[in-house]
Amino acid sequence: MTGNHQTVALLLFSAFIAVTLAITTWVSRNRHGSPEEFYAGGRLFSPMENGFAIAGDYMSAASFLGISGLIALFGYDGMLYSVGFLVAWLVVLLLVAELVRNCGRFTLADVVAARMTERPVRIAAGTSSVTVSVLYLVAQMVGAGSLVALLLGGTSEAARSWTVIGVGALMVIYVSLGGMRATTWIQIVKAVLLMAGTIALTVLVLLRFHGDFGQLLTAAAERSGHGRDFLAPGLRYGGDWTARLDFISLGIALVLGTAGLPHILARFYTVPTARAARRSVVWAIGLIGSFYLMTIVLGFGAAAIIGPDDVRASNAAGNTAVPLLALDLGGGAGSTGGTVLFAIVAAVAFATILAVVAGITLASSASVAHDLYASLRRRHGRTRKYSEVTVARLAAAGIGAAAIGLGLLARDLNVAFLVGLAFAVAASANLPVLLYSLFWRNFTTRGAVWSVYGGLLPAVLLVVLSPVVSGSPDALFPGVDFHLFPLQNPGVVSIPLGFLAGWIGTVTSHEPPDAAKHAETEVRALTGAGAV
Repeated sequence: MTGNHQTVALLLFSAFIAVTLAITTWVSRNRHGSPEEFYAGGRLFSPMENGFAIAGDYMSAASFLGISGLIALFGYDGMLYSVGFLVAWLVVLLLVAELVRNCGRFTLADVVAARMTERPVRIAAGTSSVTVSVLYLVAQMVGAGSLVALLLGGTSEAARSWTVIGVGALMVIYVSLGGMRATTWIQIVKAVLLMAGTIALTVLVLLRFHGDFGQLLTAAAERSGHGRDFLAPGLRYGGDWTARLDFISLGIALVLGTAGLPHILARFYTVPTARAARRSVVWAIGLIGSFYLMTIVLGFGAAAIIGPDDVRASNAAGNTAVPLLALDLGGGAGSTGGTVLFAIVAAVAFATILAVVAGITLASSASVAHDLYASLRRRHGRTRKYSEVTVARLAAAGIGAAAIGLGLLARDLNVAFLVGLAFAVAASANLPVLLYSLFWRNFTTRGAVWSVYGGLLPAVLLVVLSPVVSGSPDALFPGVDFHLFPLQNPGVVSIPLGFLAGWIGTVTSHEPPDAAKHAETEVRALTGAGAV
């Protein structure tokens, strides 16, 4: 890229970072340091504000960069991500949002521990939440590295690595200083910027084809080199039974995973009532739905205008399709319009990454402090040496370091694909225990613990033994081969195992189910009576 691209984009990066740091500093001067303020922003946000923040949390680098890239490379099969990410919100709206707001305080473990023996359940749910969050963070780090590599012409691996480190450092600052209040406002600002940028690009793509979406699809199919097959199922997931099963596995993971994501569940605690939580989700669905429809236009637009070969040449996983599309729509390389539009899109994508990593880091550090640390201190019968909020700030630094290391390792994988893995782990470990706790009268502590570990351990193990890690040219370790599991996404196996383990743990438990606690939880979940 030219020096003009670099200068304008870096100025816009700097402007967004300056604004968000100013928000964080302002909020940190007005906080009183209580867990409710740090984890939930004092529960003072309106449904519209929280809806924008939820959309900001959800529309990640995977959405903006990864999905459009996959559609540009694989056509119809890439659209599975757009459809799956959107349909997942129906599960959240119908089964989770209102009940979680009524039953918990800050984390997933609060909902489950309400009617169980607290310590083992909190440790299991906290461990699972941190694992899912770190996997999700890796995808954002990879997206940041891809963006800066494109901005600098792809010549500097060192710059790419330092970008990942810089994003990690910024997310620790946001979380440590500002907590949920600062994170929420950063998400709102980012959601507005992202929607505005996506609308502008979508309009420009449609104008290029005179508003004829059919003409756009025809041009994309011709440019792809696959003809009509580009617009039909099977280009990526239709080769053999393994690919088709991978397709099913990914679809299940995407639809069920959202309801188990810790940073999404945490957003329901930032509003004052369950009704506000439900209205927040309605706002979020409207924003997210329109956004994912536009990613389809952008993906096929990149295929038609840039071409899959050029997208792949810039980034093998397709993560840079949207910035390249913006460059062309603005007038091409070297033009003022192209330079400005490319810089704006790159800055919006970078803002997306910074905002999402802040939300995920806050949720995972809350799990460490509120669930793991508090449980371990109670076990030894000691008063806590450090406050929960202090531990959460320290945890943010540790989680940031882990995400940086893994992000550097996985930098050549597609960000939407990486998020698909995080969704599979969330759907395997968190969703079964959440649904059982809310709806199964006889569910026990052993069932809860077995449900979490029975989904978490197989999901992580199957990812390690899959072609994602070894045995293929695109793997994390392409030079070795220890893969035993043929699928790239473990959801079709690990999600049923999570539900099965919870059932087996419950029916073999000697602990009688607590009917009184279940009745109390049920009344609270459905009516909000006694909710925090």
